[in-house]
Amino acid sequence: MSGPLTLSEASDKRLMPIEVPLPTAQLARKRALSEALVALALAGPAVFFLVVLFFLPVAAIFVIALTDWRFGATSLSFVGLSNFREVCADAGFRASLVNTVVYVSIVVPGTVILGLAIALVIEGGRSCRGLYRAIHFLPFMATLTAMAIAWEALLHPTIGLVNQALAALGLPTANWLRDENVALPILAVIGIWQNLGYAMVLFLAGLKSIPQELYNAADVDGADLWIDRLRTVTLPMLGPVTMFVVIVVALRAFEAFDTVKVLTQGGPGRASEVLLYTLYRESFEYLRTGYGAAVAVLFLAIVTTLTLVQVRFMDTKVHYQ
Repeated sequence: MSGPLTLSEASDKRLMPIEVPLPTAQLARKRALSEALVALALAGPAVFFLVVLFFLPVAAIFVIALTDWRFGATSLSFVGLSNFREVCADAGFRASLVNTVVYVSIVVPGTVILGLAIALVIEGGRSCRGLYRAIHFLPFMATLTAMAIAWEALLHPTIGLVNQALAALGLPTANWLRDENVALPILAVIGIWQNLGYAMVLFLAGLKSIPQELYNAADVDGADLWIDRLRTVTLPMLGPVTMFVVIVVALRAFEAFDTVKVLTQGGPGRASEVLLYTLYRESFEYLRTGYGAAVAVLFLAIVTTLTLVQVRFMDTKVHYQ
């Protein structure tokens, strides 16, 4: 049993700091600050590269679009919105815009429908599923420029396999890539072929995630035909996957450039010229960099607007589990 405190011990005890618990609100603020600092440290590198590699180049394009700068020039002048007015009045830009819309309108539904059909066939098969998946996915993995050269050989007007096969069947041949009526649809078919494997793989993943119990319930309700099962179970449950495929394929279709550059150079005339090829030609062939930047800004605005409208429209029709 300890005795009474001495004078020195009592003095030392009075000098010791008294720990007062922090208020709950102050603790919450301190915890939130520490969590924010940790989040900033983790997201900092990604934010830095996003700013450097995306936002700064976009801002630079906006600035260049307001000038008359030509590639390689040492001086420039501020011209305001004159580049945008010139672009909007340019018949060539309007033609490339229409061609881009037509190209996207062919590639997106063609890729989605064929990708889903192939996925359904592969999923319903019993053997060689991996082989079929690899065969259809190969065009997506291959270099598009190399594949475009292969297509150029296939579509050659004299020695191409397509015309040789048509001639062997007694059907008329054509110079496919120099016919203004079919050049753009041919490029769209190549675009479908290139994106088909990507859509197929995503649809296969979506099909595997559908619970078998839903199909059993559909059988009980009398939906025993494949078309009824597709309409009542498969398509509604594939809604999120379908929305993702449509958005990604549409963005890739708007970015079509390689096949146009290699196969047609926008011709004949401007029958197959798309927006990105117009941007390339104005900026790097004609060296009208300010004008090309204005085309890039309008292209970015069009793609962003259509993507937002697409997401808003499809999201109202998508069924989430």
